Amino acid sequence: MKSAHSTSLIFGGARSGKSAFAEQLTSKLSDGKQEVLYLATARAGDAEMQERIAHHRARRPADWGTLEQSLELGATIIAHSRTDNIILVDCLTVWLSNLLFSESTNFPEIGHITPPSQFAVQRQALLDALVQAPGQIILVSNEVGMGIVPMGAVSRWFVDEAGRLNQAVAAIADNVVWVAAGLPLYLKGQPC
Repeated sequence: MKSAHSTSLIFGGARSGKSAFAEQLTSKLSDGKQEVLYLATARAGDAEMQERIAHHRARRPADWGTLEQSLELGATIIAHSRTDNIILVDCLTVWLSNLLFSESTNFPEIGHITPPSQFAVQRQALLDALVQAPGQIILVSNEVGMGIVPMGAVSRWFVDEAGRLNQAVAAIADNVVWVAAGLPLYLKGQPC
């Protein structure tokens, strides 16, 4: 990550330490000299999510900026990325969930599910932004495809789309890091 433009994908399972690792990496790369923007995708819809958001906020340095964006992630990255800053996106799977369920929450248990009208456009805008953004982008994502295949159509749809998104981002990224039990394994690129 020596050049101004770079993209890193940090992914792992639930409670794997991926967000903490991404925050530590961001602090190391910024070294207090680069502005950091934490781009949060979660919505504080209930008490549990509010508690999770508060926990993440408490862990971050006070001088990091925070911006919440639950749907138009690509446009937001383009609008805020500069050669002298770092954007940390946490997390892609929450963003994907926001996007997939943006128009409906009533889905069949079996059969084909039609994505919302904005799905393909917003997904492509994100992938384009990762190529075009002039600054450093660090993205956190969940690995949800290592368990059994879910029974319900909507759950399979989410797992499929999350896997496809992780693959697409990994193909673009300069660095891809798998985190398990708080330990990083570099799958692509060099340790930063």
